[in-house]
Amino acid sequence: MYLTDRSAPAQADTEQGRRRGPGRKVAPVVLVLGSVSLITDISSEMVTAVLPLYLVTTLGFTPLVFGTLDGVYNGVSALVQLTGGHLADRVRNHKLLAGLGYGLSALCKPLLLLVSSIGALGTVLALDRTGKGLRTAPRDAMISLSTPSERQGRAFGVHRAMDTTGAMLGPLAAFFILRAATDGYDAVFGVSACVAVLGVLVLVLFVPRRGQVAHTDEAGGTAETGGTAESRPPIRVREALALLRLPRLRALAVCAALLGLTTVSDAFVYLLLQRRAGIADEWFPLLPLGTAAVFLLLAVPLGALADRVGRRAVFLAGHASLLTAYALLLWAPATPALPFLVLALHGLFYAATDGVLPAALADIVPEQLRASGLAIVGTSQALARFCCSLAFGAAWTVWGDGPALAGSAVGLLCCAAVAGMLLRPSGETR
Repeated sequence: MYLTDRSAPAQADTEQGRRRGPGRKVAPVVLVLGSVSLITDISSEMVTAVLPLYLVTTLGFTPLVFGTLDGVYNGVSALVQLTGGHLADRVRNHKLLAGLGYGLSALCKPLLLLVSSIGALGTVLALDRTGKGLRTAPRDAMISLSTPSERQGRAFGVHRAMDTTGAMLGPLAAFFILRAATDGYDAVFGVSACVAVLGVLVLVLFVPRRGQVAHTDEAGGTAETGGTAESRPPIRVREALALLRLPRLRALAVCAALLGLTTVSDAFVYLLLQRRAGIADEWFPLLPLGTAAVFLLLAVPLGALADRVGRRAVFLAGHASLLTAYALLLWAPATPALPFLVLALHGLFYAATDGVLPAALADIVPEQLRASGLAIVGTSQALARFCCSLAFGAAWTVWGDGPALAGSAVGLLCCAAVAGMLLRPSGETR
């Protein structure tokens, strides 16, 4: 049921995972972190939903410039994910690092009201993504450490479903604000900042202190895991880097990078869909809502399916759905059904991959290095998507949107084939 095989290395705490029992309940910390992500995603997706149109239509940026800024927006987090993951493991305070990340992103939202040049926008977006990079690995580590290994897919599915609820509400809020406000974009950025602060407050008040979280035991109650910061020596950098010696972690990181190199940014997908289907500008902020709705419906079922039938199969199937969406954008007639089909496939892609990838690390990385392991794989994926945004924006500017997307589709097909071979199970599999 994993992207690779089920036989864990000696360092992985598989016995503890078995002792936790097969309880079906989701740990309370998962629900709290899901609430934080829900609120934060309302804030961030309000901005994300209008940013492509704001930069290309209002500020007049070219696809190449937008691709550069979009690469910054989605890729700078890769430069700090390793730092955030290692520091969280070192100080054994995942909540502190996650809180710093959420706080930095919240601080950047009102700054969007004050900037309009390429340099200033790039700086603000880089700081916002720095916050995302700091919080992602510690947050996912708290989810992973609170959950038995055999329930990782379900736990991440629940969190991603709550996160995606915010991703649905954000574009909807942006849509109504743009229709009601005179200076619509400024109003969107201002409301987004207020909502982001609320997310930070929920994290500070309700997430358990330090690195200790509770998992569901066999009786349905809760038990603490993770120990105290004083009970173990600090994690050193070379211990975190030594994770790269684990063959299965290396395979995951390489596959995440390969597939990330051909995963076109969401913003570009929505711009392509708008042009292909002739969607009016006023409806553009609602396009992410379609992706989010499908993601919300399928995140938990596909997470549970990955636990049962294999994370490798679900992960690769998700990329197959993305490839189908590319094909529709390239060759399907511009019928009224086209936006619904593309957005459904786009949401299916995220539901089958976004939570499954970190869930696969539960049996690979020891608990005391969980955030570092998540950061290594997340960094490889984020750097690859950063490069993809730059390359796609340049290809669109030089050759047009069709050839650029066709190149990405061919690349995705080849990389998925390579990933399938790298992730082929060895030993005992499901």
